Amino acid sequence: MSKVQSWGRYPYALQESHPIAWRDTAAAIWRSVGGTQRTTLAFGNGRSYGDSCLASSGHVVQTLPLDRMILADWQNGVLRAEPGMTLEQILDVAIPRGWMLPVTPGTKYATLGGAIANDVHGKNHHVRGTFGRHVRRFCLLRSDGTQFECTPDLHPEYFTATIGGLGMTGLIAWAEIQLMPIRSSMLDVTSIRFANLDEFFALSERLDELHEYSVAWVDCQSRDAALGRGIFMVGDHASEGGLDVERRKTRTVPFTSPIPVFNRLTLRAFNELYYRRQRADAVRSTVTYDSYFYPLDSLLEWNRIYGRSGFQQYQCVIPAAVARDATRAILDAIARSGTGSILAVLKRCGAIKSPGLLSFPLEGTSLALDFPQREESNRKLFDRLDAIVRESGGRLYPAKDAHMSGEDFRAAYPQWEQVEALRDPALLSRFWERTTRV
Repeated sequence: MSKVQSWGRYPYALQESHPIAWRDTAAAIWRSVGGTQRTTLAFGNGRSYGDSCLASSGHVVQTLPLDRMILADWQNGVLRAEPGMTLEQILDVAIPRGWMLPVTPGTKYATLGGAIANDVHGKNHHVRGTFGRHVRRFCLLRSDGTQFECTPDLHPEYFTATIGGLGMTGLIAWAEIQLMPIRSSMLDVTSIRFANLDEFFALSERLDELHEYSVAWVDCQSRDAALGRGIFMVGDHASEGGLDVERRKTRTVPFTSPIPVFNRLTLRAFNELYYRRQRADAVRSTVTYDSYFYPLDSLLEWNRIYGRSGFQQYQCVIPAAVARDATRAILDAIARSGTGSILAVLKRCGAIKSPGLLSFPLEGTSLALDFPQREESNRKLFDRLDAIVRESGGRLYPAKDAHMSGEDFRAAYPQWEQVEALRDPALLSRFWERTTRV
């Protein structure tokens, strides 16, 4: 056994990992862990930020060794694989054959099972919705030894509860997804510098519908007339340029810093430099898929820069009708706090609904940024941000959360009770325990 933890390293709760190497041994390993610990949880590659990937018992069954492709129909772009296969591994075999993940989060190191359990979304939510919309079927293994195939028509209650269900309904033995055809692995990207939040919304309203991908970096330290300034990036798959799998050079943060690298002064300086580095108002370029979708993946173990205490990511989504005012209030509160992150991501989500009961995105605006873990200052700021999100009718992303109150979770995700009714009694995460135990 080895020790694993969440990507944010907060809460600090090392987990005993019980790896599953073969599908036909999954039930026996699960029974063995359950016999001594009562409950466990499936754990992939540990890319969830908070405690949704941490077992209440402290013992997880790790599915990362289950990384085999079972079948592929390259004529129609259908792939079936085990849950531990990472998105990187899928891209490695799919891109040379002219296929792409239809939805991808900001890291290629997430697993297929994790992408389903968290119903991940990406820069094209306004066009393709969440990952769950492209899941065709999967096999669910329960602690009583039963296993069954789930589709929108076959065991549909488990299909909808498992997509975005945070791993509560069972272990995914395999999953089948629909890929998206592409002609090139390159992307045509236009980057536009904007001066404030109003300009972001104007650009988004004008350009989102014209492009496959849309996202913005925001200077979380800007204030007053410059509040919400940043760089808006839209992109589309290029029509030519080859179908090469990129092998980008990576660097590794060699050790965990004793204190966070970024403080009030360095954060402000970085944001100013990043905003000013693009001198022209608009820049067009053709870039590789890896650099566009996964900029942070080139720096391995980047979570170490936040120090031994770890960090929390705060990601919320605000309904479209009040998004402008509520986002302004959130950014203002963050700027006044003097904290935040070097990578604050702002994007608009579309109206396409997910089949998942607990899917995070809704039609509106999503904001995500990281905060070094400082208990008192984070608590005060998050209380203020939570109030804004709550009053706007928005919600937080469970896959990134480490602080959401049970009251807020249950109000924002009223269908949690349907998932609880189908929850496997041998599965329980720290997140589920703290948010659903009234």
